[in-house]
Amino acid sequence: METIPVLPPPATESPTPWNWARKNLFSTWYNSILTVVCLIIAFQAIKGIIVWATTKAQWRVLEANLPLFFAGRFPRESYWRLWIVAALIALLGGLTWGNIQRQERLWDPPLLIILGAAVVGAVISPIDLTSRLYLLGIIIAAAASYAIGRQINPNPPSPPRSLGVLGGVNWMPAIWALSFPIILWLIKGGLGLTEVSTNDWGGLVLTLFLAVISIVLSFPLGVLLALGRQSSLPVVRLLSTLYIEIIRGLPLIGILFLGQVMLQLFLPPEYPKLDRVIRAIAGLTLFSAAYLAENVRGGLQAVPRGQIEAARSMGLNTPLLTILIVLPQALRTVIPAIGGQFIGLFMDTSLLSLFGMLELVGISRAVLANPSYIGRYAEVYLFIGIIYWIFCYSMSLASRKIERTLEVGQR
Repeated sequence: METIPVLPPPATESPTPWNWARKNLFSTWYNSILTVVCLIIAFQAIKGIIVWATTKAQWRVLEANLPLFFAGRFPRESYWRLWIVAALIALLGGLTWGNIQRQERLWDPPLLIILGAAVVGAVISPIDLTSRLYLLGIIIAAAASYAIGRQINPNPPSPPRSLGVLGGVNWMPAIWALSFPIILWLIKGGLGLTEVSTNDWGGLVLTLFLAVISIVLSFPLGVLLALGRQSSLPVVRLLSTLYIEIIRGLPLIGILFLGQVMLQLFLPPEYPKLDRVIRAIAGLTLFSAAYLAENVRGGLQAVPRGQIEAARSMGLNTPLLTILIVLPQALRTVIPAIGGQFIGLFMDTSLLSLFGMLELVGISRAVLANPSYIGRYAEVYLFIGIIYWIFCYSMSLASRKIERTLEVGQR
């Protein structure tokens, strides 16, 4: 009987940068040529950007108009309200993120890099000393609340992941919901504070307000529409389907035009005029809810039929079956799609600049209309592009973290 020789294990290369580059960038002659060409193009592009940013760009347009970019025409004597709102959001955001990250290292390298970059940016930012101190205080408060959030319920029970969309952080949505009246009271005024008209809201403040309120309102409406389209009641199913298909067949710019321009023409003259911010939120919410409903409907169809039959065999009625079994599994499945929908809604707020609302893009157009800053398009739009990217990338990171926590796509 012939014996099979025992072969030695395959040799493995040490994971050095050179070995990685040789395997991934210079494995063949054509890969080597492509790598060299791409490096040359990237070098020339980066060189051109650096030369433009250091010799040709006029960053004075940003330094002189920072208050407009962030707060619009909000009264300067009331800026303290916006700082309190920013601190409150930072505290809640730190608590939420810390609670989500509680099973991982306290200070991992990427988080330390982000924290260090935020501190450096606050120190070197072209703002007055008081604003720098406020900004540093907010960063420190966010870091402290992150550490505290990791200690709240550090070893929660481990229920089946299908029974909870957010696992151990189900208490945070309630806290966020309770904070909205406080934030609105601080920004708009009331109970002794000087009222600030929504006509004076602008810049990043208005963009965030429109996006956050629209996201909060469109999510439950989209879920209800998705459930309605799956309903066994013909009238409910028909009305939900008509709404979804009609709204999805219209462009967002048309819906916003109807809300901002045409709505008042259809109302009786004695009817009080609706605030334009409320009309903008209504348009964004109704539009986003239709698309969100289709995302959720896809998740509902992905729930195994056996889960529903097993729940019915245990005696669960339809409402409990939907709330406890079907809906959590459906939402868990479509977390990536929901995250993309929210990011798209945040960017869609820029369309409101076409109707004279001075959100982030609108205030940029107003700044560029100043004769002193004509032609400074690159500096201004690069700046607001970076702001949009920071918020959208943060939402993407949060979505991916929730996916990993709930093991989306793994079970």
